[in-house]
Amino acid sequence: MDDPTTWMQAYERAWESNEPADIRALFTDDASYYTEPWIEPWRGVDAIVEGWLERKDEPGNHTFEWFTLVATDEVWVIQGTTAYTGGRTYSNLWAIRPGPDGRAAEFTEWWMDQSRPS
Repeated sequence: MDDPTTWMQAYERAWESNEPADIRALFTDDASYYTEPWIEPWRGVDAIVEGWLERKDEPGNHTFEWFTLVATDEVWVIQGTTAYTGGRTYSNLWAIRPGPDGRAAEFTEWWMDQSRPS
């Protein structure tokens, strides 16, 4: 995975499957996954898989649309919208720092509930 489109397609597969191998394939062994500001990230692929599965979405309960805002060798920035079936819609902004093999060495996600504008 050496570009954001390939990585995002793999992310969407992992999001739908919640299979540890699919999740693991996205991140370097020593990756950091930031879930929100001021909170310690999940560090290492084992912690990422554990954290992901603790708060997983069930398959088929959402739609997700996204596009790339920035794609350099150092960072990919993705903007997206997640709409949950019968539920809320979220705006997403992700910063992904790819490792040498295209897996994420660092992943930061911010999501904003569209029903609660600031």
